[in-house]
Amino acid sequence: MTDTTDPTVLFVCVHNAGRSQMAAGFMRELSGGRVDVLSAGSEPKDQINPIAVQAMAEVGIDIAGNDPKILTTEAVKDSDVVITMGCGDTCPIFPGKRYEDWELTDPAGRPIEEVRPIRDEIKRRVQDLLAEIIPQ
Repeated sequence: MTDTTDPTVLFVCVHNAGRSQMAAGFMRELSGGRVDVLSAGSEPKDQINPIAVQAMAEVGIDIAGNDPKILTTEAVKDSDVVITMGCGDTCPIFPGKRYEDWELTDPAGRPIEEVRPIRDEIKRRVQDLLAEIIPQ
């Protein structure tokens, strides 16, 4: 990451319908535009998990208009930080990039009461990451 450009963070999970979408929503909101945010999945679904959309709406972040996207080599190359959430070995590795694997429960098929704690943990991790990549 250089001081002249905003860092790019890529959030990756299998379906790009829950965890990675929530993380991307938090990063966009909390960074105030100081981070370029991407999200993708190794096997994207047709739509975002409606319970994830509901959970994020409860904290004032709208991810309803997002679409799941396929993970591409270009997205990884274009990113400074790659956060994986259960995508296994499908994420390409390039030297010089920061990689983290966040072990988080998949919200798919879970009721809102179980998705809220996942959402809150994602927010906490995004806040920690943001504090590391954006000088205060």
